[in-house]
Amino acid sequence: MKVDLHSHSTYSDGILSPEVLVERALQRGVDMLALTDHDEVGGLSAAGKAAAVWGLRLINGVEISVQWESVTLHVLGLCIDPGHAPLAEGLAGIRSGREQRAQRIAASLADAGIADSLEGARRYAKNPDLVSRAHFARYLVEAGHARDTNAVFRSYLTPGKPGYVPHQWAGLPEALSWIAGSGGLAVLAHPGRYPLNQQQCERLLGEFVALGGAAVEVVSGSHAPDEFVTWARYARRFGLRASAGSDFHGPGESYRDVGNVPALPAGCTPVWSDF
Repeated sequence: MKVDLHSHSTYSDGILSPEVLVERALQRGVDMLALTDHDEVGGLSAAGKAAAVWGLRLINGVEISVQWESVTLHVLGLCIDPGHAPLAEGLAGIRSGREQRAQRIAASLADAGIADSLEGARRYAKNPDLVSRAHFARYLVEAGHARDTNAVFRSYLTPGKPGYVPHQWAGLPEALSWIAGSGGLAVLAHPGRYPLNQQQCERLLGEFVALGGAAVEVVSGSHAPDEFVTWARYARRFGLRASAGSDFHGPGESYRDVGNVPALPAGCTPVWSDF
């Protein structure tokens, strides 16, 4: 079975609509797809209808922005009930904060001599309630400030660079309580991306497990193959299941296309065995 449990649509910072994303996944042989838009569940209905027509199993998901100590993390909720009131209210609060952050990003870029970036980013944001760094990155490419979006994040929008602004997201206990309350499973997304040393990784995973976390994303579009092995070991050590996802945002922009997800390392228990 071909599984991809991490993807994005135009409801957050993806390039494809939910319907087109599902169609692309089907064309690429995906049997089970999770739509996990950032802090947003609005695309799940359309994706679910398309998946039912084409015979693909859609997993209702979300990717929640979380503050842990001084680090911003992402936690996936899989098999959630998008209508669960505490989850919906929590996500609405995060999206409100995103609008404030977008204004501060634009002000920082203006200080660096890049004008009208918020207006430019909004042209790429199909969801007016969610303007993200990816939308700013696409505008910066359009305006000639970088060759592609990967180059943008080497020069802008990250700590120490123009356009970066700190922000307070949901707490880890909050996010996991929303996911559990909605009947979902919490997955630590692309853990290899975070600037954590070994002691911090162990502390984070210990807290994650204590709060009811179910799995860690072992195979990710953000991980190199040697990191698959590293995070498989962490998963086994902490009794977590293993997840796998492309983190697909759009053709030509993501490291892996939807469905291009290598097999889990030996010894992992797939999180989808619980579905």
